[in-house]
Amino acid sequence: MTMEVTAGRVALNARAAVLAYLAVSGIVLLLMMLLGLTMRLAQAQWIDVEPDFFYVVMTMHGAGMVGIAGLSGAAVMWHFVRRHVPVSTAVFLVNLVFFLIGAVLILGAGFIGGFGAGWTFLFPLPAHSGELWSANAAAAYLVGLMIIGVGFLLLHLDIARGILSVYGGLGAALGVKQAFGLAPEKGGPPPAVAASTMVLIVNILGIALGAAVLVVSLVNLYVPSFTFNALAAKNMIYFFGHVFINATIYMAVIAVYEILPVYTHRPWKANRAFYFAWVLSTAMVLTVYTHHLLMDFAMPAWALVAGQIISWLSGLPVLLVTAFGTLANVYRSGLRWNLAAALVFVGVAGWAIGVIPAIADGTIAVNSVMHNTQWVPGHFHTYLLLGMVAMMLGFTAYLTRPQPRYGLGWIGFWLYVGGGTLFVLAFLLAGSESVPRRYAVHVASWLPYDRVGSVGAALAVTGVLILIARFFAGVRTAAQAEDPA
Repeated sequence: MTMEVTAGRVALNARAAVLAYLAVSGIVLLLMMLLGLTMRLAQAQWIDVEPDFFYVVMTMHGAGMVGIAGLSGAAVMWHFVRRHVPVSTAVFLVNLVFFLIGAVLILGAGFIGGFGAGWTFLFPLPAHSGELWSANAAAAYLVGLMIIGVGFLLLHLDIARGILSVYGGLGAALGVKQAFGLAPEKGGPPPAVAASTMVLIVNILGIALGAAVLVVSLVNLYVPSFTFNALAAKNMIYFFGHVFINATIYMAVIAVYEILPVYTHRPWKANRAFYFAWVLSTAMVLTVYTHHLLMDFAMPAWALVAGQIISWLSGLPVLLVTAFGTLANVYRSGLRWNLAAALVFVGVAGWAIGVIPAIADGTIAVNSVMHNTQWVPGHFHTYLLLGMVAMMLGFTAYLTRPQPRYGLGWIGFWLYVGGGTLFVLAFLLAGSESVPRRYAVHVASWLPYDRVGSVGAALAVTGVLILIARFFAGVRTAAQAEDPA
């Protein structure tokens, strides 16, 4: 009896920790979306925002969205992987605490210190502000990023410990033998374990390089004579940034593998193609970041050619097996659509659609014309806003039952999907007309795109507000409920 009560208490504490992650994620997501709406309204000339402050908002929006995508993705991954391997709730909560501390430092750097160098903090820009921010403000931003990175590193190491204790090696947990036909498919790891293994492999490497360049930048702030090769720093920063933001999608997609089968009553089949896709993506995510550097003429030509080729291929393996698996799981299953199932299904669609303009931009001939236009925020908002965020919102709906077929939640769903679609289409169409990105002030011919985008953004924010409010309304019940699975 004591063991059962103890186990129940542990499960309850773990569930409360996941709900705490989602509560923080929901609040910060809404705040960051409001910052994004502010930028669109300013570009549309419907509100007045000083250019200096616009770039502060842009920096905070970028950093906040990347961070909250990582936090909510970690909640999805940890919730499902703990069904299969032992993980620490204490470490999971430490990561949340580190995230909040880092977020306070970052927000203070921007809204108090005026830091506006962009979320990518390209070296040596933090130290060359044109007197718009101080070295201390830049340091607060960089230290905030580092603290958040340390939290995620601890979380990944703890999950790695649990995986190694069960599977004995990362290759076994990734399904390498199954991928190459060296072991039966039936003996392979569950999808949640394979995906989590891929994420921790790439993110541990990415965070390590990111921490190294953050330290270099911090030293340079106070010792200007200490310099570093700017191109090497840019490679390290984009390796870290690209790996981390891609990993957020790979964490969130676990929700698709785990939630859809609950409602279709069909298990997700992890076959050889599934494992091979995850093995390939592990290698590709570590090498594809160079497509961000296609306009850097100082880069070695071989690296740019490799970046283009891998850009065409990197998103396809996992996406194809996930999209095909989603359709196969749903087809003729008798699924009665509810918010959780609909949101994770939309997440797969948003991810798949967003990859198409991303592959186009990863082509050198296209990149040279399109990369500094609104085409780029168009493609990454498609697979983040309508992909990753949809999966996260589906997870919140999954935990807060019941799942009504009608009601306010569905109004929120359609406002979010419809508004989000309008929002990203405005970006993509503007980009196709060479409207530049990262401009605080727009000329008259660009305003129609800005205004359509602003309307779409307002609708999407309203929809997400309804969905997050629905989550908070059911969070107390969700903390005591059994897992729907």
